[in-house]
Amino acid sequence: MAEARRTPLAPSLPTGPQASIVGASVRPDCGAPTSASQRVALIDALRGFALGGVLLANLVALSLYAFLPGDRVAALATAGIDRLLDPALGALVSGKFIALFSLLFGVGFAMQMQRARRDPGARHRYLRRLAMLLVIGLLHAAFWWGDVLRYYAVVGLVLLPLYRLPERWLVAAGAVLIVVPQPLLAYLLAGIGPPLATQAHANAAALAAFTDEHWATMLRGNRAFVAWWLPMRWGIPLAVAGYMLIGTALGRRGVLLDPAASARFWTRLRWALPAGLVLAFGVVLADYGRLPGPDGWQAGDGARVVIRMINRAAGLVLGLGYMAGFVWLFGRRRGGRALQPLAAVGRMALSNYLAQTAAGVALFYGVGLGLGPRYGLVGVGIAWALVFATQIAASHWWLGRFRFGPAEWLWRSAAYARWQPLRR
Repeated sequence: MAEARRTPLAPSLPTGPQASIVGASVRPDCGAPTSASQRVALIDALRGFALGGVLLANLVALSLYAFLPGDRVAALATAGIDRLLDPALGALVSGKFIALFSLLFGVGFAMQMQRARRDPGARHRYLRRLAMLLVIGLLHAAFWWGDVLRYYAVVGLVLLPLYRLPERWLVAAGAVLIVVPQPLLAYLLAGIGPPLATQAHANAAALAAFTDEHWATMLRGNRAFVAWWLPMRWGIPLAVAGYMLIGTALGRRGVLLDPAASARFWTRLRWALPAGLVLAFGVVLADYGRLPGPDGWQAGDGARVVIRMINRAAGLVLGLGYMAGFVWLFGRRRGGRALQPLAAVGRMALSNYLAQTAAGVALFYGVGLGLGPRYGLVGVGIAWALVFATQIAASHWWLGRFRFGPAEWLWRSAAYARWQPLRR
């Protein structure tokens, strides 16, 4: 999170071959989407949980807090509390929930491929689904630089020829893609990338554009920041591919479809939670607050590369730990009852993901209420609670009347090449 200010980031259960991709499930009978009664409650609730964490991480950027230079952060009225919240969010949230969300995308991909063995048309629908997802992602990115849907669409296509690889190969390749490429190449190419002054300039320009009251200025600023940011964060699509490969291995094994039958697997994986916490807070202790330069890590410092790799490993391990902990808690009577409301959010994950951006822009950008980063991370936490509680209630209300979320309805209609019935 300290680095984010300098360069902002972007289970009784039914069993069987049901699954989802960003809220789109599949079922064994051919040619029709999954009905609500056929969905896997655990997967939906887990996706809703992941989406709540994604919202919290994204609001740090959407609130424009991530664009503030250090002196303005220190001048905020909430600076004292923010100094505690910043490393906590960095350790527990940043990169961990998008990891979980991406793992679930890989699980859904595996289920789609299992269906394709019985339904010849499933593969073509999957390709149309990815094409539509790319269109939605590009439109979303025009309003917010942090969109992840475009990566899912492209990587989802790349996964097709890799699906039949042995599961251990998928996991090993995924871990390498997550941990190694960007930190290592950043070390090898040290000094070639843009200087810190360029990063500060890009952040300042983005902050000015996003606090402006005119849509044209905001959209131009977003395009300019995307053009600068994407080459700097080319490792994100590789990491997304890594998470999806590991998710594909989990989906092929079916551990989320019948957790009771995979109890040994989940018992072992629960150790990922404490291990991930140790790694994540170890990175905070080693790296928090350091800046490249004479007073911190030197550009190209090998120790910093190791810290970056450990940080990426922490995202993967803790994301898996969150998954294992959620599965364990969902399988308990009280825990399952408490987590069940998240299933509605997960069933409308695409609609809710897009709505989260709309809410962030409406609250913090100049074209909306213009609250900006003035309330620091305390304001981010309050906004997160209000927005996510609203999404839980709205998702239940909507699904009580309609079969799909609005974005899911359009997406599925495109995938099946015919309008799907919307009302119950």
